[in-house]
Amino acid sequence: MPVPVQSLPEWPADVEAHPLLVIDYQLLKSGDKEEIARLWEAGTTLGFWYLKNHGAEQDFVAMWGMGEDVFKLPLEEKMRYEQGDEGLSFGYKAVGHYIVDAAGSPDPVEGVNVAKDDALSYPKVSRREYPTVINDLMGPVITPFVEKCVDVSNTLIDIFNDKLGLPEGTLAKFHRRNDFSASETRTIKAPANLTPGKLAIGGHTDFGTLTLLVNNLGGLQVLPPGTTEWRYARPLPGHMICNIGDTLTMFSGGLLNSNIHRVVPPPGSQSKHDRWSQVYFTRPADDTILAPLLESAIISEAYNKLTPERQKSLSPRVTSYEWFTRRQKNYRTKNHKGAETWAKNRGTEHGRA
Repeated sequence: MPVPVQSLPEWPADVEAHPLLVIDYQLLKSGDKEEIARLWEAGTTLGFWYLKNHGAEQDFVAMWGMGEDVFKLPLEEKMRYEQGDEGLSFGYKAVGHYIVDAAGSPDPVEGVNVAKDDALSYPKVSRREYPTVINDLMGPVITPFVEKCVDVSNTLIDIFNDKLGLPEGTLAKFHRRNDFSASETRTIKAPANLTPGKLAIGGHTDFGTLTLLVNNLGGLQVLPPGTTEWRYARPLPGHMICNIGDTLTMFSGGLLNSNIHRVVPPPGSQSKHDRWSQVYFTRPADDTILAPLLESAIISEAYNKLTPERQKSLSPRVTSYEWFTRRQKNYRTKNHKGAETWAKNRGTEHGRA
């Protein structure tokens, strides 16, 4: 089992972390207006925040255990369940199968993704087959994890829906439980002792609606709006790190910020340990058309103030499936043809004023 945060080296005293607002999930659930206002502040500024009292801490840890079981399998066995190069990300990802920059540098991390659709339909196969060790843990570990993450995501989505002045249920209809989507879990292991400054995941915006994340070590860096200095986002025990993704930025006409971030080796003595990440990505149903929801006066007013270039980047008018597979396909090392491939995997970071 990966070493828990509490047993790892302290955060280095000489490394400053960027402050994130701490949001209390239970206060959000109770409809606390002040806490909802703070969530809105986080979503419309940095686009990242801590979430406490979410009740899923042990579920995240259990998912790391699942990942450890998968990564111990022989490579030949794991590669039977590899994601492939056609734009879907469910399944196993070997070291070096993603690029991290325009030069095509390969990534140093190993990962495995499980589709929301498979976790919620098990034992029925909805999207793909998985190794036996994953199937054995669907009932006790993976499905409960997905259920909790779906509940958290739905709560946040409903709050943002109201704050955006949308009719009740507008965003929810794009994220129905039983509609096929690219929503998925992702378990990642980055090895200890990486070269300082080496990118584990290159700078990017997230593809979908919301991201829920727990790390055992530092390494996540955010690029605060209007700056050029990368800043660490420090993991806190018992807290998720949540962030806005591209599709929520599009739906909101740019009001909610899908911020650029990356992953580098952990700071200080933390770099001597393997870095584990457990993520849940919430993404719209595959057939959802991505564009600002201009039926809201709040969104329409914000969108009309943007530059034409920024408006274009927020209104691709493609399906969620097309948006996701285009970006995913062009991250794959096998598909890399040059800097133009890297440009093709970019998201809403294009066209920012």
